[in-house]
Amino acid sequence: MLELKNITKRFGSIEALKDVSFLINDGDFVFITGQSGAGKTTLLRLLLREILPDEGEILIDDLNIAKLPRKEVPKMRRNIGVVFQDFKVLPERTVRENVEVALAVIDLAKKEWKSRVEHVLKLVGLEERMDLFPSQLSGGELQRVSMARALVVNPKIILADEPTGNLDWDTADKIMDLFEKINHEGKIIIMATHNKLIIDKMKKRIIELKDGSVVKDSGSKTKHRSEKSEEEA
Repeated sequence: MLELKNITKRFGSIEALKDVSFLINDGDFVFITGQSGAGKTTLLRLLLREILPDEGEILIDDLNIAKLPRKEVPKMRRNIGVVFQDFKVLPERTVRENVEVALAVIDLAKKEWKSRVEHVLKLVGLEERMDLFPSQLSGGELQRVSMARALVVNPKIILADEPTGNLDWDTADKIMDLFEKINHEGKIIIMATHNKLIIDKMKKRIIELKDGSVVKDSGSKTKHRSEKSEEEA
């Protein structure tokens, strides 16, 4: 379970997020949408504990990560996998080695690396390409490497920031099918995207941000200010 309670984040005089609250249950798949500058990336950075909120609480299984001592943050991040738009693979390392980096970060015993890496590479369909370098892969394959690296630590939560932004539609469609498969294993997926085609096709919960505030939550029974205003009009 993941819950945000009245989160506000400021950068100088700019309020990037304003009194944001929502609850995400285990196994949920949620799209975070909104125009550029709405606060999507700021929200993901808060969930990863890269930055701290100025107000409010962020709870993962009742643990307030905003109050977590710095030395406990690496342990907390073992529960979170991250998939980026620009892949962030290491060009001088093979597919296998790129995935192994995540296991080194969490200090997993090396004797467990082989089975974990081979399992996730099979899951994302790259088991036959594990000894290739990034320059030998397509854009879709590079995104699969990014996904494998996120999954290999066996996280409870997957954060994805515009993961199909650099992909053509057919490739993006296949990547979304893979996210669906991962979600069916019980993992929370929180995906920031403005791709309306994908959002419409997937038919998942949508949390829409505008100017740092939640203006729509299709999975919440609580109406937000903009929704109330539309009804009153």
